[in-house]
Amino acid sequence: MSASDYIGFDIHKKTISFCAKTQDGTILDQGTIPARRDTLLAWAKARPRPWIGAMEATLFTGWIYDLMKPLAQELKVAHPAMLKAITACKKKNDKVDARTIADLLRCNLLPECYMAPCAIRDLRRVLRYRNLVVRQATRMKNRIAGLLMETGTIYNKERLHGKAYFSELLGSLQDVPHSVVELLKLSRGQLEFFANIQRRLLKGLPQHPELSERVNRLQSIPAVGQILALSWALEIGEVKRFPSIGQAVSYCGLTSAQHNSAGKEQRGPISKQRNKHLQTILIEGRQVGATP
Repeated sequence: MSASDYIGFDIHKKTISFCAKTQDGTILDQGTIPARRDTLLAWAKARPRPWIGAMEATLFTGWIYDLMKPLAQELKVAHPAMLKAITACKKKNDKVDARTIADLLRCNLLPECYMAPCAIRDLRRVLRYRNLVVRQATRMKNRIAGLLMETGTIYNKERLHGKAYFSELLGSLQDVPHSVVELLKLSRGQLEFFANIQRRLLKGLPQHPELSERVNRLQSIPAVGQILALSWALEIGEVKRFPSIGQAVSYCGLTSAQHNSAGKEQRGPISKQRNKHLQTILIEGRQVGATP
């Protein structure tokens, strides 16, 4: 372990700054390399000694982590919020950030975060995209209702988004501007497009061998449906990464912020440091389950 280099990476869209240090903090080399697969592979394979690397969790971390992990002795990902709190300083640039990450790594002070396996991250990406599509579909539904209300059209709220009723409603519109009719048709077309995308995205997820058994077990719980079970399985990942139930509940965003000082404890609003995707689906599931 003492013969290994400790390398900190500061990752950006087009470039990656790095700093390699020995166990005692001596800088071996530092610089900037383009964020391209071929360049990264050539750089990593040319390292003269085994190395341990660390990088901050960002939008670009996933593919770099998957590419370089087989070539590293160990590769870690740092929690962005905790890393910011530890490394707050007056001078900040890419070179300093890479150097700081290398120092935290070699001193065993890096605030490491969980990095899900590649297969789980791929499936989770599909599920999150499905959630984005659902939000866009909801906006279209609200827009259709808004257009009808703007023109004083009476409609059945419960049946509005049914295909047959919507066609009947369009045919019965009177004294409504032609532009509104066209916007209604366009919005309906977008709504059907989003519904088709959602079905296609969901079709393959439950059939995945790594998910099917776990999702089936979760769905055996009363009031747990397919989306909630998929969200839990993919967002939580490996359950053993949570040492206690309290930490798992906090990760879900279901506990308030805690401030404890001098024997006095205060509870604030729900903390923003949570998995927002899991928090949303759990709260929605609770609301649906509570509906008589």
